[in-house]
Amino acid sequence: MGKITIIDVTVVTFIMTNWLLLHYKLPSKPSALRVYIWRKLRRLGAILLHEAVWVLPDTPRTAEQIQWLAAEIQEMGGSAYYWRANTILGGHEESILQQFNEQVDAVYSDLLKRLEKPRADLQEIAKQYQQASAQDFFKSKLGVLVREKLTAKRGEKP
Repeated sequence: MGKITIIDVTVVTFIMTNWLLLHYKLPSKPSALRVYIWRKLRRLGAILLHEAVWVLPDTPRTAEQIQWLAAEIQEMGGSAYYWRANTILGGHEESILQQFNEQVDAVYSDLLKRLEKPRADLQEIAKQYQQASAQDFFKSKLGVLVREKLTAKRGEKP
């Protein structure tokens, strides 16, 4: 049976964003388990920091999701380590923030293009907007724009 270890690491940072880091190992066979975990991490909006270390902002929702994911990894016969941490160098944190924003901005850009079409499927766009906004940890400007345009297209007041 796998092992879960929780380590609390606190380091002074300039922006003071708290992070969750997850490192896990799963048996090599079947590969479907690794794909399953990878897809779950992507749905959460996690980014791959280095080879096998995933990072998410530390929020109550993401902390709970990482705990459940670590338990699933253990049930699959793997091991999971996750930490709460802060970055020590502001430049590194800016890079991480940028990666999170680029991830959701790609989705928002697509939604904006689709909103420009005359017969846009507003229900589907709204659904995808909700999914993207759940991963928009740092309130992207494009996300605000998508919300405004979607609300206007629906004829609602902002």
